[in-house]
Amino acid sequence: MVVLNKIYTKTGDAGETALGNGSRVAKHSSRVNAYGTVDETNATVGLARQHASGEMDAQLAMIQNDLFDLGADLCRPDMEKDADAEYQPLRMAAAQVSRLENEIDAMNAALEPLRSFILPGGSALAAQLHLCRTVSRRAERLTVELAAMESVNADAVKYLNRLSDWFFVASRIANNDGKDDVLWVPGANR
Repeated sequence: MVVLNKIYTKTGDAGETALGNGSRVAKHSSRVNAYGTVDETNATVGLARQHASGEMDAQLAMIQNDLFDLGADLCRPDMEKDADAEYQPLRMAAAQVSRLENEIDAMNAALEPLRSFILPGGSALAAQLHLCRTVSRRAERLTVELAAMESVNADAVKYLNRLSDWFFVASRIANNDGKDDVLWVPGANR
């Protein structure tokens, strides 16, 4: 259980922060950049939810919770020491990736195949979901960069890869099942 009585601690005033295992790193480290961008993704999902309802809102709520799980996973280095940890660290699981895949497949079944690239926009919800997509792609790039230097849970990377696809397909659903997608017209303004 988390208890936050005091919000500021002053421990980061010198430009360092604590990771989930208690070690301290620079706030600009690759690991902090990765989970910080996951947090930013979560904030964009909160904005999208202002325009969502029903099943879409419920799915976005699950994604927000997953993103907290993902942040917890990424802020805890040294996966090889998980078995020796005082408590079992929270790690992303293959089931979370599979859930996204199943939801993508279900949403995509209602859509006509794309014959053009689409521009981010259309309805307010679709525009917000495109923002979620681009921020989650940045989180993925930063996490892949981190994984090239340090140990990262493979399911964390897979989740981020599927998540941006989920946001793309969901944006088409939010655009009247793709009927109101804004199509790219190559060279239209030459």
